[in-house]
Amino acid sequence: MIHCDGSPESVWELDAALHAMLAGGDAVAPLGPGQATPPRDPGPGQAVLGTSGSTGGHKWVQLSAATLRASAEATHTRLGAPGRWLLALPTQHVAGVQVLVRAALAGNRPAVLDLRGGFDPAGFGIAAHRLTAEGGRCYTALVPTQLARLLDTDPGPLAGFDAVLLGGAATPEGLLHRARAAGVRVVTTYGMTETAGGCVYDGWPLDGIEIRLDVAGSGGDSGTIELAGPMLATGYLDDPERTAGSFRDGWFRTSDLGRREGQGRLQVLGRADDVIITGGLNVAPAEVEAVLTALPGVAAACVVGLPDPEWGQRVTAVVIPTDPRRPPAPGALRVAACRLLTGAQVPKEIVVFDALPLRGVGKPDRGAVRTMLAARNH
Repeated sequence: MIHCDGSPESVWELDAALHAMLAGGDAVAPLGPGQATPPRDPGPGQAVLGTSGSTGGHKWVQLSAATLRASAEATHTRLGAPGRWLLALPTQHVAGVQVLVRAALAGNRPAVLDLRGGFDPAGFGIAAHRLTAEGGRCYTALVPTQLARLLDTDPGPLAGFDAVLLGGAATPEGLLHRARAAGVRVVTTYGMTETAGGCVYDGWPLDGIEIRLDVAGSGGDSGTIELAGPMLATGYLDDPERTAGSFRDGWFRTSDLGRREGQGRLQVLGRADDVIITGGLNVAPAEVEAVLTALPGVAAACVVGLPDPEWGQRVTAVVIPTDPRRPPAPGALRVAACRLLTGAQVPKEIVVFDALPLRGVGKPDRGAVRTMLAARNH
């Protein structure tokens, strides 16, 4: 077990343990501050990572060395070649672990940020300049909140990377447009701990990954996303019931809804259990959020369903202004949304917050948003 406190020292301890594990050595379990320990040691050549516990309680995901290697190698193939990495993510999460694994397979040590005081855009800029000045291919991985902060301060260092992997949460289209306009080569990623991190890049699966949609009972052209390939976890450590429920016949059943676009590109619509049922119709929050974040003055949005005696649930949106000093008018946003969304999707109420509560590596905490809205209405 490696206790990851955000310090470079803890990163190097984990890095050494991962090198040994990838060669068949002792199991590795990176633990964040206050995180409980796994139920047992799974044996050599294994990594055990805790999920963020958004639904269904905490789970320990077991990933083999072969699984982590397959993911890292497929990433380098998609990006064009191995390179050097800047680690800017917590290493108790799979995205941070995979930066270390990719660097290990590329035969180099990553540049490392000190995250004990949180993410520092200035520190990132200094580390990025040092890394990219050395020449060769350079990569980093971020979550949307980090990207937004870097674009707000100094996007220059980001433009030096051959790719910036962006995952952990849905990315607003406006943020992507800003990044690409600044010359940042952003690659959006979709995946989870159970798939050893991102396994779908810009909507297209990495080599070896298969995607299918279970449309039974969902209606329309959307369905629950299922994934197969060499990046899948062994299962949940000492939890055969959950393992059997999620891993079956070589496929992992996610908790997310998706649909195919155009030539087969995957569009992720968000978690199935986040779907809002209003007036008997299903509304995927991600679709509403995408429209809201594309409106002028909106930096981010979170859409939830609140209890309603007439509709069952009423679609309610929280938006974060681009400029807190000049927030957009909720009424004007709703008028604009009415032109772009179907009737059931249009939020019954839009509320402006200063910031969204987050969990894990940057995902909006919908439960906390519901609680905040409920407290506001009492």
